[in-house]
Amino acid sequence: MASKRDYYEVLGISRESASDDIKKAFRQLALQYHPDRNPGDKGAEERFKEINEAYSVLSDPEKRQQYDRFGHAGPAGQGFGGFGDFSGFGVEDIINDFFGGMFGGGGGRSRRGADLRYNLTITFEEAAFGAEKEIVVPRTGTCRDCSGTGARKGTRPERCGACHGQGQVTMQQGFFSIRRTCNRCGGTGQIVKDPCGSCSGTGRIRESRTLKVKIPPGVDSGTRLKLRGEGEAGPAGSASGDLYVALTVKEHPFFFREGSDLFCEVPITFPQAALGTTIEVPTLGGKKNLTIPPGTPSGHDFVMRGEGVAGLNTGRRGNLVIRVLIEVPRKLTKRQKELLAEYQELSEESPGPISRSFFEKVKEIFG
Repeated sequence: MASKRDYYEVLGISRESASDDIKKAFRQLALQYHPDRNPGDKGAEERFKEINEAYSVLSDPEKRQQYDRFGHAGPAGQGFGGFGDFSGFGVEDIINDFFGGMFGGGGGRSRRGADLRYNLTITFEEAAFGAEKEIVVPRTGTCRDCSGTGARKGTRPERCGACHGQGQVTMQQGFFSIRRTCNRCGGTGQIVKDPCGSCSGTGRIRESRTLKVKIPPGVDSGTRLKLRGEGEAGPAGSASGDLYVALTVKEHPFFFREGSDLFCEVPITFPQAALGTTIEVPTLGGKKNLTIPPGTPSGHDFVMRGEGVAGLNTGRRGNLVIRVLIEVPRKLTKRQKELLAEYQELSEESPGPISRSFFEKVKEIFG
């Protein structure tokens, strides 16, 4: 059985594409491969299913996050659920867009406000332990004077007579019944005859909103947090869009991270490695003792369990992996040189197991 193609490849977009770019790519491809435009073409039908499946995942921020992390094996990639779920953009919208030029309008129905994206940079520690940040978001908000209706205070909008308050009118084109946005009311289903002076009848105003964002422990660069209803206000008092806070985590000067595990490198001296010692090492929770046993080689990894970062979904902390590197001094005193020379002589008389094995193999191969 052929493996599934990458969803971003299916839609012909990059992994950094915004939601509007995803929707635009989907609309173009769905119109091109829609079965009604390609009757009897099984290839187009399969392509249309593939496009719809990709869009159903990438258009949903939570599913997209799971897909970006786990691919098709993740919760968002478990398979195609049918033609019905287009996340608010269905087949009818595609057909409306296709035939929109004939009737002077696009696929129409009153929709909620647009989603917004806010880029937020946080520290390594804030990502590890969680934090609460305050942000200021410029957006289009609901006019307080008219409560979003667009009508002057004390008055109310009237129902549109052209669409009878539905916001859409139906046109018959052959065997298609095509719904399009009502030109008279713009899809709101209402007519404002006495507009509000504060918003000029739009029901919306520009504002800056201060929000507190709770950052859970375990987030990483690329994590997006969804704040429902904090996007742009919808037309005519309809629902607002959502705000997506895209996180970027600053690099740490000492640790680097892979998932929930942390890694670092710590220098030790040759005597410490040879004789053994106890050293202090930094962790996210403060300094802790690490025992170096005698004969520790350079590059050896020590694992401190539970000293990593909490998993975003599990809450279980990963490990801290400390790699010790033997530091070779660049400058030696006369006395240090004498002692090392004496040590070298003794080492040649009684080489270690690694040296013995090496020279035995050289002798065996080269004679």
